[in-house]
Parts: sequence; structure tokens; C-alpha cells
Amino acid sequence: MAAHASRRRDEAKFVRIKKVVTLAELMLNLNCSRRTAQRRLAQWEAISSYNRNGSYYTLPDIPKFDANGLWRYQGVCFSRFGRLPETFVHLVAQSPAGLTAPEAGKLLGLRPSSFLWSLRNHPGLKRQKHRGRYLYLSSNSARAQEQRQQREMMRGTAREPTDSEAVAILIEKIKHPGLSHEELSRRLEKQKLFVEPGQIHDFFVRHNLAVKKTPRSV
Repeated sequence: MAAHASRRRDEAKFVRIKKVVTLAELMLNLNCSRRTAQRRLAQWEAISSYNRNGSYYTLPDIPKFDANGLWRYQGVCFSRFGRLPETFVHLVAQSPAGLTAPEAGKLLGLRPSSFLWSLRNHPGLKRQKHRGRYLYLSSNSARAQEQRQQREMMRGTAREPTDSEAVAILIEKIKHPGLSHEELSRRLEKQKLFVEPGQIHDFFVRHNLAVKKTPRSV
């Protein structure tokens, strides 16, 4: 029995050295079938990634989760809460003011368009428009009300764009002067710059930049 347990520990050394592995890598290292490799992962209670189609695995004691219960290693993302839907629902519930798509993308390290559409009707979430963008709230009505109130209080205290974001805003506006703030925000999102339409509006007003007045809804 002891020898059996020792062999299992030796088999897991490969994962401990690499930290994250794919099923194919594990099959190759253990020289075993897909089913055997899957059985080993189950025995180790391995965690699957919430990005890259859940195709990466790590051992439960390897991740150093941050305050949000997230851990990233070489571009692979893991969550203390399991798969992406469960993780997003938990993050929304814990957020004082809910989460917008850009905020969710920045927090999770993913493009919002890659996962939010599939979660739009999730029973653990409420989705409603706020300042031209969808806001994701807890499905608990009392908690959602608190989050909406907190979001309204944030209206006048939104952060200013960083220098790099400001440069990107100006470049996109020069190249595409007819774009609305919402369209500018979406173009910046493709560059992995998450700036709310309201922040773009406030940026132009704050710096007294003459821009064509644009609609605030999508």
C-alpha cells in the first residue's frame, strides 16, 4: 500500500515541476491512456483552467490565489471557485457595485465578448443597462439593490484614463471622428484597454476637447 502511494506521488512530480499541464502532456509523461490520465487527475483532485477551454490542469496546493480567488500562470487562469460561470457569478456577488463588461474582462484576464454572451441568462446573475453598458449584478434582489446604489455613487468618482489609455482614445478618435463613446470603448477593448464610455466622455470634457456630441446608448 505504501509503495502504491509512493508511486502516485512520483507520478505527480511532473505536474509539480511544470505547475500546469495539459492532458496530452500528462499522458506522454506517464506513458498511459487518456482514461488513465483522467483518472489520475481525479485522484489528485486537480483543478482545470477557466480559460483555454479548460484544457490545463494544476494540483490544488500549487496555486497562490489572490484576494479574488484567482491565479494566473504563464497565461493560464485558475479559480478557487471552479469553472468560469461559477467564478464570474461569485465575483459579481462579491463586487460592491456589480461588474461591467470591461471590469469583468480586466479582472478575469479575458476578452468580455468571449464569455459574457453565454452567461447573459445565468440564474445567478441580473443584467441591466447602466450608462450605455450592461451591468452585471447579483441575482439576490436585496444585494442587487445595494450594488446599484453603490454604482450610482461611483458616477462622479470614476477613475481617469491612464496615459496610455488617453493616447489610445485620442488616436482612435482622430482616425474615426464619427465614433460614439460606446464605439470607442469597444475598439479600445479589442486592444485590451478597458475604458468605460462615461470615462471617455469625462476625459473629453475635462480636457476641453472639441468633439462631436455622440449618443450615450448602444
